Amino acid sequence: MIIAANTRLLLKNRLEGIGWFTFETLKRITIAHPEHQFIFIFDRPYDQDFIFSDNITPVVVGPQARHPFLFITWFELSIPRILKKCNADLFLSPDGYLSLRTKTPSLAVIHDLNFEHYPQDLPWLVRWYYRYFFPKFSRKAKRIATVSGFSADDIVSQYGVIRANIDVVYDGANESFRPLSAIEKTEAMSRFCEGSPYFVFVGALHPRKNLTHLFEAFDLFMKQRGVRDTKLLIVGEKKWWTDPIRKAYELMKFKEEVVFAGRLNQYDLNLAIGGAIATTYVSYFEGFGIPIVESWRCGTPVITSEVSSMPEVAGDAAMLIDPFKPESIASAMTTIDRDADLRNEMIRKGHLRQELFTWDKTAALLWSAIERAVKP
Repeated sequence: MIIAANTRLLLKNRLEGIGWFTFETLKRITIAHPEHQFIFIFDRPYDQDFIFSDNITPVVVGPQARHPFLFITWFELSIPRILKKCNADLFLSPDGYLSLRTKTPSLAVIHDLNFEHYPQDLPWLVRWYYRYFFPKFSRKAKRIATVSGFSADDIVSQYGVIRANIDVVYDGANESFRPLSAIEKTEAMSRFCEGSPYFVFVGALHPRKNLTHLFEAFDLFMKQRGVRDTKLLIVGEKKWWTDPIRKAYELMKFKEEVVFAGRLNQYDLNLAIGGAIATTYVSYFEGFGIPIVESWRCGTPVITSEVSSMPEVAGDAAMLIDPFKPESIASAMTTIDRDADLRNEMIRKGHLRQELFTWDKTAALLWSAIERAVKP
């Protein structure tokens, strides 16, 4: 079997959510199935680290697809030519984008439909592309994979896809994440927050990550505590630093206690999460929420939202809050800060629940979806 995969998000030292999904699943699948051939399609020069095994043939084809007009060019002109040339049995697209002009059976991994629920969070041209093409991609796909039951039901509701044609392949988390020793936790506080205890947020600074309400909640938390020895560590790039986020930050009474760490490498991210009082992952929409599982692996309690996929992922191993009410977030921060027994219980439950979400399981589920997609 010849499987052609869209690997345009495999970028050296720049892997993000879907890029990590692509990396972790394709690495395992290609190594586990030497009997099949894989064509990795890149839109720019690739790093050899992404050629995981001898049964992979890398292909570079332009243009670099980083803009809606270039998405159309790459997927509707370049991809069909490559699929026809290599005589692919399946086109696997881990980011959900498909080609409408190819006859090759396709498997789309659609992680979530945030753009259908919160279109205002995206630039108008990107919003147009997603809302115009993704319903078509959903109908074009032989099968769809997605990362939670919530997202599967959402795809059915939004696009009328038959539920039996959707496979749930939960995300995993990097197995290098681990709990820190007491000395390492002290090092983390010193390195990131001048020795102060801190809450941590991890993710792209995108509107749906709900930083506006997190900033308000942190102010409320600090006022309730009456002291100024706790900080809020923000880990992630200011990729979508919108006016509402900026204004919320500027209006903070305790904004000097907010620390922006930017993007961190794997070791430093483990340090940042592992040294925190808790992870505050309070998005108002997620298809899965990988930082929840990363936090469990680091032995860090989690505060997360009671909406979209997050309750499904969190189970009983996190404190659930209303992301639209800063006081709900602040109350959870105060409770988990003061209650050591509760923190320990959350850590214990997270340690147990993390085993449900591993990249080995994700890859196995995705391979099962691939096998279903190539059946006549």
